[in-house]
Amino acid sequence: MKLRFLTIVLMALLASAARAQTFTNPLLPSGADPYCFYKDGYYYYTHTTGRNLVLWKAKNISELRTAEKKVIWTPPKTGPYSKELWAPEVMFLRGKWYAYFAADGGNNNNHRMYVLENASADPMEGEWEFKGQITDVTNKWAIDGDVIEHKGKLYMIWSGWEGDVNGKQEIYIAKLKNPWTVDGPRVKVSSPEFKWELYGDLNEPNLKHVDVNEGPQFLVHKDKIFIVYSASGCWTDFYALGLLTASAGSDLLDPASWKKSAEPVFRKSAENGVYAPGHNSFFKSPDGKEDWILYHANDKPGQGCGGFRSPRAQQFSWNADGTPNFGIPVKIGTELESPARKNQ
Repeated sequence: MKLRFLTIVLMALLASAARAQTFTNPLLPSGADPYCFYKDGYYYYTHTTGRNLVLWKAKNISELRTAEKKVIWTPPKTGPYSKELWAPEVMFLRGKWYAYFAADGGNNNNHRMYVLENASADPMEGEWEFKGQITDVTNKWAIDGDVIEHKGKLYMIWSGWEGDVNGKQEIYIAKLKNPWTVDGPRVKVSSPEFKWELYGDLNEPNLKHVDVNEGPQFLVHKDKIFIVYSASGCWTDFYALGLLTASAGSDLLDPASWKKSAEPVFRKSAENGVYAPGHNSFFKSPDGKEDWILYHANDKPGQGCGGFRSPRAQQFSWNADGTPNFGIPVKIGTELESPARKNQ
């Protein structure tokens, strides 16, 4: 009897452990533009709140609902970066933490990129210092910045306007002198051109249509470097991910180095009830062997760019040609294995 009891207890514990290693999407009830950075055994997660910068800290990406959460920065009540804080990213670069975000003073036409710095080992602690605006000499409209250190050099990509009037968002890249200073001119590497990138009709008196390339994210794999970006208006169900590919050894500041895929690499799945998936980021599993995509999406058609968007994560693989294979957005409630821990 004692042996049988111990066996039952052991089986229950094993079943409990198995359940602890799975999760279901969404990771949170709502949250647009999700970003995640993994360091020293913890996931540091953030998304757009619009009014401040909030950081979550969790051992497992599936534990965001109960994770430690902290407002790491609140903007001034007025001024050029006081309103509409969009798409924050918190990352560790060259020994310090940096937070990149877009903001304006209440008028979207004035959106620009800004950066904070924290020298603490843990970004949930220490002081976040406002380093100022990060921009090239044109100082044009800019959102959705992402930064990478590649072969000892820092690069930043973002979504911007060529001029001063809304109508088309394009992807730009520039070299950085340090994590808060652009060093040299911006270079355009992508502009909306394919049909699937051009869904952007609006019902506004002064703005009928906007073509969108936004939310660019670097992704490196073997001898290739990718920029995965979101295309078409987020207010449409056609919001999807596109792909730019370059050789890791090429000049990343040369537009000719980047080849755009003719079709989206991640798009809505009506059969799975996932609409407008996009504005993604990437992370590795704790054991370093798995690649994961983090993105937001809607559960129903026509929900647009509001609070219905929720963060989701799923593992992805690689095609024979070295490009990412993101598959199809998984249905809400589908049980997924959590990112593999170390020493499993």
